[in-house]
Amino acid sequence: MSVQHDGHDADHEARGGAFPSYDASDAGLLDPVRVGSAAEAATGETAVLQALLDAEAALTRAQAALGLAPAAAARAVTEAARADRFDVRELALRGRDGGNPVIPLVAALTAAVPAAHAPYVHRGATSQDVLDTALMLVAHRTTGLVAADLEAAAGALERMARAHRDTPVAGRTLTQHAVPTTFGLKAAGWRSLALDARDRLLAVRDTLPAQLGGAAGTLAAFDAYARAADAAPPADVLALLGAYAGEVALAEPELPWHGLRTPVADLAGALAFTAGALGKLAADVLVLSRTEVGEVSEGAGGGSSAMPHKSNPVRAALVAAAARRAPGLAAVLYGCVAAADERPAGAWHAEWETLRDLLRLVGGAARDAAELVAGLHVHPERMRTNLDLTNGLVVSERLSVVLGARLGRSRARQLLAEAADTVRSAGGSLADALSAEPALTGLDLASLTDPTGYTGAAAALTERALGRR
Repeated sequence: MSVQHDGHDADHEARGGAFPSYDASDAGLLDPVRVGSAAEAATGETAVLQALLDAEAALTRAQAALGLAPAAAARAVTEAARADRFDVRELALRGRDGGNPVIPLVAALTAAVPAAHAPYVHRGATSQDVLDTALMLVAHRTTGLVAADLEAAAGALERMARAHRDTPVAGRTLTQHAVPTTFGLKAAGWRSLALDARDRLLAVRDTLPAQLGGAAGTLAAFDAYARAADAAPPADVLALLGAYAGEVALAEPELPWHGLRTPVADLAGALAFTAGALGKLAADVLVLSRTEVGEVSEGAGGGSSAMPHKSNPVRAALVAAAARRAPGLAAVLYGCVAAADERPAGAWHAEWETLRDLLRLVGGAARDAAELVAGLHVHPERMRTNLDLTNGLVVSERLSVVLGARLGRSRARQLLAEAADTVRSAGGSLADALSAEPALTGLDLASLTDPTGYTGAAAALTERALGRR
């Protein structure tokens, strides 16, 4: 008997339709941010399964390297540890019984190797050793892809900043025109954020550790196996940490970190920052591409199902969406740091899908940001038109300095306030409003109120920022 969720579901089934029990493809119909990205493939079900198998095979190889397992067993387990030999959906369903997919995977992998080598599958490990290591592998592989997209975005932004180093544009504070700046400086700022994200992500990536501790983080079973192997003297169990980390190409942990979740929290922070850094770029593009602003436009904007004239800033919208979702996912992972005991219940389980979602989200956002800046069209003529909207008021700060030196600060402020009121109420330019003041005779008010001449050190700051690699 099927469950009827609401009237629409009932109508659907009455017409002969059937709701599938599951969708193995996880096609991403409602997640355009990550769909089709390299990060999506690197975090997919098959990729996670392969990472789990890589962790298992590496453990056998590490033990073989220390004389705790036959070399033939290491070869056999490595050969069997191929994701295409296992049914992901079956493992997922069987994993419900023990609360994680490693338990059925160990059984399936053990059955897939020759009987003589079966005892060396998962020998001495606990499920969390394998799953934590696998997720660090997935994160290591995915963050490399993200960093590459950030690098690509930074390269495009560098070219944009150089091309528009001296292009004047209105600087906006609290939504209003403030003083002129240059579009080159704005693009250089976007680039700096992309590089900040890259640097933070790569720094965390370099420290992602393997996990190995056994049942309660003491390595006791590994020590017992070493002693049972009649090693004289017994192999140094601590050496297994380095050997295992080397086999999976992750950092060697100082301690088993079953209940010490610093690696996951650090990763969450770097990913959330990356989403936010790209979100700043997206937020600016969304504002600047409004019809009434029109200072930039996406090279390949999206259409509308109802309005044929529209070319929507879709890439920017997707990046902005990711920036709003990422902090919540990171908050879940930070919350999991408060994990009880040597191995936590619930807190550990809450990390798995959350971390994957965050990796996918940020990976997709980085892909979209790289595409966005590579095709962004800049419209200097609209920037100049918009600069003139306030008829010179955008450089009132400059006039405050010049007039203050001539009239005193108090009188200059009063005169500028009155002139601004005149411009707003009666029209005309700030230069016209000030020209009637006798004390200003001889000043080139037209030049002083030209916004293109008041961009400060914007060009020099741009060059300074672009010196960073």
